[in-house]
Amino acid sequence: MMGAERRSMVMNDDEKKLTAYHEAGHAIVGLNVPDHDPVYKVTIIPRGRALGVTMFLPEEDRYSHSKRRLISQITSLFGGRIAEELIFGPDAVTTGASNDIERTTELARSMVTKWGFSDRLGPLTYTEEEGEVFLGRSVTQHKQVSDVTVHAIDEEVRKIIDDAYGHATQILTDHMDKLHAMADALIKYETIDQAQIQAIMEGREPPPPEEWTSSGPPTAPVTDDPQSKDSESDIGEPAEQH
Repeated sequence: MMGAERRSMVMNDDEKKLTAYHEAGHAIVGLNVPDHDPVYKVTIIPRGRALGVTMFLPEEDRYSHSKRRLISQITSLFGGRIAEELIFGPDAVTTGASNDIERTTELARSMVTKWGFSDRLGPLTYTEEEGEVFLGRSVTQHKQVSDVTVHAIDEEVRKIIDDAYGHATQILTDHMDKLHAMADALIKYETIDQAQIQAIMEGREPPPPEEWTSSGPPTAPVTDDPQSKDSESDIGEPAEQH
């Protein structure tokens, strides 16, 4: 479900440490927002295109999402970037959060323009494009909103993003000890699951994973499938990853 492991891709110690804090940031913020799926597993073993993965496993099928749940998801998506910034400094933030930023921006804009979650703009749909590609013709564009409204949309999207970013920063600042503990566990074990995550959040020393041996992680065949490098299709749909 998390994609094929790429154990042949060896990260240096600095990149491994940064990835550990990035994924720990996602997990800790996800565990401390009002409405989010529980953390199932966190790994810094490269899988697919990702250097690390934090997986949240839904407890039940969902067919709609509340405003609170969407904001919680945006907040948790920022956890990785903020962890990098808090630990290594603003100048050391990496491109690892590019997909997170893309997803948060898309969610925030949809909240404002599609789902009516902006008190300022109300329950209306705002779009500037309409039409279909037919016989080689490009999509026909129709101006449906004024420049003033476009500016208001941008301000509302910015407000959602800024509020979520500030909340995520506060969560990680308040749980800095757990951020360090989870990153240390990831550096040591490479993959941790619910048992280790729960111990860390309770302030206890995390036990080794079940498959862990005294000599280190279990040996596994290299599954460096070229198709898994270039495609995310192997990642299972039921779980959500950051």
